[in-house]
Amino acid sequence: MQKIDLHSHTLVSDGTLSPLALVQRAQSNGVEMLAITDHDTVAAYEQLEPVKQFALTLVTGVEFSTQWRGRGIHIVGLNLALDSPSIKEGVAQQEKARSERARRIAERLIKAKCPIHYQRVEEIANYSHVGRPHFAQHLVELGVVKDMSAAFKKYLGDGKVGDVKQFWAELPTIVDWIVNAGGVAVLAHPLKYKMTRTKLSALLDEFIAVGGRGMEVVSGMQTQQETSLLARLCHEKGLFASCGSDFHQPSQWSELGMMSAFPADCEPIWSEWASASID
Repeated sequence: MQKIDLHSHTLVSDGTLSPLALVQRAQSNGVEMLAITDHDTVAAYEQLEPVKQFALTLVTGVEFSTQWRGRGIHIVGLNLALDSPSIKEGVAQQEKARSERARRIAERLIKAKCPIHYQRVEEIANYSHVGRPHFAQHLVELGVVKDMSAAFKKYLGDGKVGDVKQFWAELPTIVDWIVNAGGVAVLAHPLKYKMTRTKLSALLDEFIAVGGRGMEVVSGMQTQQETSLLARLCHEKGLFASCGSDFHQPSQWSELGMMSAFPADCEPIWSEWASASID
């Protein structure tokens, strides 16, 4: 089976590799189909023209942030038109929301007596698309916490002082942006939300009702039991299955193209298109 990775990040959002370096690394790892899904932006693709220099198939993508019943969730859009008015609108709206959210996170952390300097956080983020990982890096840098994991556990994870969700567009709006751009909306890393099966099923029902058509049944390295659970849900809901490493940087929790086995009985999302490219 082809090695396919439809969830990855560059330094355009919260990854550490340039778009070109990421594609080259994916090729070196034997990836044959790749999607760059930076958070709330498609700017990475501007640095990758012309794409015919690559041996792999590059699928257009984005990962939008939203919320469901007060819980932050992510929706991946795949094989969409980058020049679509709906994607341009969505990116612009989410970029504004991300900026406002970052300021609010900074205010909350300062109020919680964390000695952060927002200008330094912006520097870490290369003055673009500031996210919680950039705050986490700064907290580690300051010695407030020992590592990124501790930063999220104490300050930035779900329900913590730095967890701000209210600025994101609503789920139906997110899906509309993707669908109107000719893409397919996919629920990213379902197990990451730590929901009960009942709640995850309810989320998927609402997602499908507004036009969602896929879910990641494989996200990085996971157990066979976890994959089987997601595969069953995928079947029950009549969704296409996707997979991705959720790669952010070398030697972190994931590597490009390195994922658990894709379930043979799932209908892959890439069957939706015969070939994928950037216009």
